[in-house]
Amino acid sequence: MLHTENEHIAKLLLSGNFGLERETLRVTEDGRLSHTKHPFDVDDSHIVRDFCENQVEINTSIYPMGRQAIDELAGHHRRIERTLSQSPQKEALWMSSNPPRIYGEDDIPVAQFYGDSSSKTTYRHYLSNKYGRYKMAFSGIHFNYSFRGGLLRTNYEMETGIHIEKGEETPEYQRHCDKIYLDLAENCLKYGWVIVALTAASPLLDGSYFDSGRVGETVFSGMSSVRCSELGYWNFFVPTLDYSDINRYADSIEHYVKNGLISAPSELYYPIRLKPKGKNKLETLRASGINHIELRPIDLNPLAEYGIDDRDVKFMQLLLAYLASREHEPLDAKGQVQSIQNFKSAAHFDTANTKIMYPNGRALSIADATAELLNGIEWFFSRIDTGQTERVNEILAYQRKKVEDPEHYNYARIISREYAGGFADKVLAESIKNRDRNV
Repeated sequence: MLHTENEHIAKLLLSGNFGLERETLRVTEDGRLSHTKHPFDVDDSHIVRDFCENQVEINTSIYPMGRQAIDELAGHHRRIERTLSQSPQKEALWMSSNPPRIYGEDDIPVAQFYGDSSSKTTYRHYLSNKYGRYKMAFSGIHFNYSFRGGLLRTNYEMETGIHIEKGEETPEYQRHCDKIYLDLAENCLKYGWVIVALTAASPLLDGSYFDSGRVGETVFSGMSSVRCSELGYWNFFVPTLDYSDINRYADSIEHYVKNGLISAPSELYYPIRLKPKGKNKLETLRASGINHIELRPIDLNPLAEYGIDDRDVKFMQLLLAYLASREHEPLDAKGQVQSIQNFKSAAHFDTANTKIMYPNGRALSIADATAELLNGIEWFFSRIDTGQTERVNEILAYQRKKVEDPEHYNYARIISREYAGGFADKVLAESIKNRDRNV
């Protein structure tokens, strides 16, 4: 854990590295999924494709401030919109996690890769056959974060009495860092549902997602986030992982590959991932250790111009700092299964009656559990001096409003009201307006 009782560590606590990944679908001006080829250079590492040929993924560089990552995302977004506005058949980026009207599985084109990369298309066809293409049309945002080296080195020195200079990191120091991230990931498994509760923004769908005869009909799903709920994109089993050390963690993922439940580690649809620097492979993770943590259950927010509010990005940093400073709370297999269910439960629209269940058997409504967790985070930051007290208080006050005044601050409730009776048409109109504003 991070020893924030030490004032030097407390001052460094909010020094970190931010990166964002955002998926969006390309659509035509009549609101249909685009069937044109990916219009960007295949060697562009910042603008790539996810499952669909028309699913554009932006990958930002790493920055010391979340706002800087959003600024880069915005720059790529504008670049994409300019290209789409000049295409023979004008297109736009669909600014909702839930897809537009779908006219059958063939309406969702699998991404096409060639030459040495052709295996990526083969893998996507495997996913298509196993899960169906409809679920692959959901889009979202992944938040990547790492603690800065100065913080981790200071924490290591406090625990061991050994001073480490930058560039002189030892295997023992890397194991110390791995342990911090492994414990953090397990704490995130227990409490990360709050990200869904506070950022869910996809309560409505086009009826065609459920029935081809309901094209153009707006359907309220009963969820705040369809993709994070039981209706969303999950494995057909609930994985349990070993967080005791980096090799056991990698082995526990590889176990599902060897048993044939998944074809590759990338098929483990888990809300939290631990990743190495460079190629995201288990071999790299074992050899070089953990570089950062990835939080995956974040909806595109149509109320934010580029799909995400910087206050939510900052909150995720505060949450990770808080959870990394708590005592490690290991979860047995039953606790892990229940924790995954909490992510799905937190995606329900009814926050007053849907429950979050803790491993000790204690259950609270989503609203009460969120308020309780925010109380704990507020109390934690009130006791230490991070040098960012005003900003921290501002962010936590904003998140609390989502619980205390949901009609005006909860994204899913706002969207369910403002997009009612015309989900697909209203998202399309906003997406085209967004494009024209950015051209």
